[in-house]
Amino acid sequence: MPTILSHAVVPLALALGLGKVTVSRRLLAAGVMASILPDADGIAFKLGIAYHTSFGHRGASHSLLFVLLVACIACVCARQLRCTSWKAFAFVGVSALSHPLLDMLTNGGLGVALFWPWSDVRYFAPWQVVEVSPIALRRVFSARGAVVLGSEMAWIWLPALMMALGLTLVRLARQRALT
Repeated sequence: MPTILSHAVVPLALALGLGKVTVSRRLLAAGVMASILPDADGIAFKLGIAYHTSFGHRGASHSLLFVLLVACIACVCARQLRCTSWKAFAFVGVSALSHPLLDMLTNGGLGVALFWPWSDVRYFAPWQVVEVSPIALRRVFSARGAVVLGSEMAWIWLPALMMALGLTLVRLARQRALT
């Protein structure tokens, strides 16, 4: 799995590119939480739930069904997020979806149960270019953690920054065309 820092990069980059008018602070906060939320399944280790089971790490909470559930909750909470239902659903849904997709890019673990509950098969992307992060947060600040963060900067942060720049340029061009 990438570090929680890198999971948060996707909604942050989207918000930067789309601008404050489109993404309220509350919506951004919800997106960041949605991008990190699937790793709450780490509690399964403490509860004795085996990694490879449906409710173990990278299981149900990394599925498309979970993404849909989180996006629907955001849709219901749109008013509190200070946006439309559709915008809440889309932004939070994309933020939540980024988590399992980024985990699929890592070179460790058991893969992601993307299609749970219909299938317990765990998937990796064809390119596993991101170094898998240590699960314990304290280990992120170690020599191994530095290697992981370097990998994440190259394969997650840099592409996210390019996406933010592209979205910003499109947004600014549209604003100029309207004036």
